[in-house]
Amino acid sequence: MGNQYFDLTGQVAVVTGASTGLGVQMAKALASQGANIVALARRQNLIDEVAKEISETYGVKAIGVACDITDTERVEAAVDTILKEMGRIDILVNNAGTGAVAPAEDITDEQFANEMNIDLFGSFKMARAVAKKAMIPANYGRIINIASMYGLVGNKIAPASPYHAAKGGVVNLTRALAAEWGDKGITVNAICPGYFETPLTKETLDSEYFQNYAKTMIPMARYGKEGELDTAAIFLSAPCSTYVNGVILPVDGGYTSM
Repeated sequence: MGNQYFDLTGQVAVVTGASTGLGVQMAKALASQGANIVALARRQNLIDEVAKEISETYGVKAIGVACDITDTERVEAAVDTILKEMGRIDILVNNAGTGAVAPAEDITDEQFANEMNIDLFGSFKMARAVAKKAMIPANYGRIINIASMYGLVGNKIAPASPYHAAKGGVVNLTRALAAEWGDKGITVNAICPGYFETPLTKETLDSEYFQNYAKTMIPMARYGKEGELDTAAIFLSAPCSTYVNGVILPVDGGYTSM
């Protein structure tokens, strides 16, 4: 029997923003490899439904933990709850985020601050608590920050300067934490998704306007489909990916190659 390079059996993965969309998809992907799942988001009813579906489908333990990642006390309490319920945290996927779309000259201070508080500061708060309470003591961990291709480049289709700034911060936060925690058995990497289909984006992505844009701007001439982000998350979560640290991995159909 060959090596089970991507076997996550017995590990515990926390996925933030796991009430809808890409967070749910990645949680299911990790569960498919045997990981027990903690779906973390603000809406308890939604994450309970996600956890129930994952447990029934994949035969792993799955729970929902409600948390606002902008609230330090709630983040700390959530991590304590997870450790009490699950006993360990091996994988953290920092996926929770938001996106303010408006011309830069019309963006308010509140919009910019909110973007930073959720996408960047919230990711740091989760990483800090999980590393301190679980991963550093265990001398093991996999942290995956979900940034964006917009954290690497600008764009001409939808003005979103706070989102670009916050996701650019996530990219370099990833490098900083990778450098700081690498000798503690923790790898910290980032995935930079391109345009991906979710229930909230499908209508826009299927529009004639976007389809024409995709043919010009995306080498593969299409948006990402459900499941096409899964292998990146599994790869970076794998115990065998020991020497992969500080990597910024675009999954964008080649958008950032041009």
